[in-house]
Amino acid sequence: MRDVLDTIIGWWAEDETFGLATMVDTYRSAPRDPGAALAVSGEVIGSVSGGCVEGAVYELSGPVARSGQPVLQRYGVSDDDAFAVGLTCGGILDIFVEPVSKATFPELGEIAAAVGRGEPVAVATIIAGPGQPGARRVIWGDAARPSTGTLGAGERLDAAADADVRGMLAAGVTGIRRYGTGGERLGGELPVFVNSFAPPPRMLVFGAIDFAAAVARVGKFLGFHVTVCDARPVFATRSRFPDADEVVVDWPHRFLTRAEVDARTAICVLTHDPKFDVPVLEVAPRTPAGYVGAMGSRRTHEDRLERLREAGLTEPELARLRSPIGLDLGARTPEETAVSIAAELIQLRWGGTGRALSSTDGRIHPDALTTA
Repeated sequence: MRDVLDTIIGWWAEDETFGLATMVDTYRSAPRDPGAALAVSGEVIGSVSGGCVEGAVYELSGPVARSGQPVLQRYGVSDDDAFAVGLTCGGILDIFVEPVSKATFPELGEIAAAVGRGEPVAVATIIAGPGQPGARRVIWGDAARPSTGTLGAGERLDAAADADVRGMLAAGVTGIRRYGTGGERLGGELPVFVNSFAPPPRMLVFGAIDFAAAVARVGKFLGFHVTVCDARPVFATRSRFPDADEVVVDWPHRFLTRAEVDARTAICVLTHDPKFDVPVLEVAPRTPAGYVGAMGSRRTHEDRLERLREAGLTEPELARLRSPIGLDLGARTPEETAVSIAAELIQLRWGGTGRALSSTDGRIHPDALTTA
């Protein structure tokens, strides 16, 4: 829903009632991830399948908006109408279509404002089962702020969902949790779709060089909040890094010790100058960052490892370092190198092989919850 939020909040503010279709689950191959949304009012915005089933979802959204009754619809290649709606990739999509207005979704304005400020918030919605489909609870990242709304099956379910959703929100995960009608976590009668609006993951790029500009650009394209840091003010300027969210003049290791780093953070050390990268790489492998990469030749890498061992890093800590950075694409230019780094980040996120798809067999998209 994040991709369509700016538009639908305008419809909502004008007190329109519109249909909102959200991809809630996928099986086998699917072109988009859970949380992808399409909204229908006087126009259509967004996408739930990259074009496969948009026409059918559009036709369903209008009646849902008029009737006020949400619908969970499955589209799959095994359906008789699969080719009619264009779903030929072999996957199965579960799409939840609901009517949205100020009356049905009064918290939408607050959610949009929180997303705009970068504050974490999640929406948990019952999508099927013996409960009330469309029943919704909004869980805020600030545990001191009470959740609003109810899933409609009692306090135990609301409490269980609050605890589970806060864990998903902290990890930036979107997906389905299943509960019993009394809130039991071992039950499966009530599927609850959790749409997490976590702040974007952070990419920390150290070294204000031309390669860093290309990495910052591709990092923004992938949805990261990008910070470029270098101790040299003549190089670390906004004009040289227009795509970065922040440009910081500081020693990289000093900045990293106070930066916010979590498991979704990517650290890219691009200076390949020992006086800059060795101190920051003494710190980086000891953070919870999910990715620590460093640019340089294999000879530079070996020299760097020896310096880091002398500085006291352990072998498990050194094993976290991805150097030379990126996948083997034969990249030479800054832009090509940035693509190889992006490819490695995507591979680590989803578990791909890094090989050409034409040389592999089996499913293209593995099952996984989506990090937001």
